[in-house]
Amino acid sequence: MQGIMETILDFFYLGTVITIGIFILKHSGNKVQYRLFGFMAIILGCGDAFHLIPRAYGLLTTGLEANAVALGIGKLITSITMTVFYVILYHIWRLRYDIKKYSSFTYVIYSLAILRIVLCMFPQNQWLLHNASYEWGIYRNIPFALLGLIIIYLFYKEAKKHNDKEFRFMWLAIVLSFGFYIPVVLLSNTLPVIGILMIPKTLAYVWIVLMGYYGFKKELKLKI
Repeated sequence: MQGIMETILDFFYLGTVITIGIFILKHSGNKVQYRLFGFMAIILGCGDAFHLIPRAYGLLTTGLEANAVALGIGKLITSITMTVFYVILYHIWRLRYDIKKYSSFTYVIYSLAILRIVLCMFPQNQWLLHNASYEWGIYRNIPFALLGLIIIYLFYKEAKKHNDKEFRFMWLAIVLSFGFYIPVVLLSNTLPVIGILMIPKTLAYVWIVLMGYYGFKKELKLKI
């Protein structure tokens, strides 16, 4: 039953974010902010698919441990695409609020993103093992969490300053995504049931994409 329900939710999530991303990209015209948003949503969905599809297969067939290699490769790809997701979200922030200064933030964002990706590439992560390295799971997520904290702060500050109704909860959605993700990183090895928090984490990402979609629809006065 867990496998069926989780698979249905995962495919709903993937279908939703990729479809919305394609729609925004198709109709964004010269709106660079929304072209980036559509591209970001597609990266999110396609990247997560590398992990969620093997996971669904494992849950419905021979189990997760028997599919450790496919799952590990999928986790690696997802880790990289999620990092790219937040870098793009940072540039959406700059475009949306017409940020011309704060160039130091750009250096910090890119430095943390590169550090995160480099850490993900180390063989010590043991991506292909069912019980991968717990310590390296923490190491590679430290720069990722710092990246998230910066973007939370930036969106909170500017959305409040500009009274941005469409993106006023963007910071909260990001907080929730990390709030549900971090306990999984820290506790899933000793408390597997904590992995259920990945479900609300996934819903937080759907919320992020929907905020972009409704903001896009309102700006272009679309009725779809």
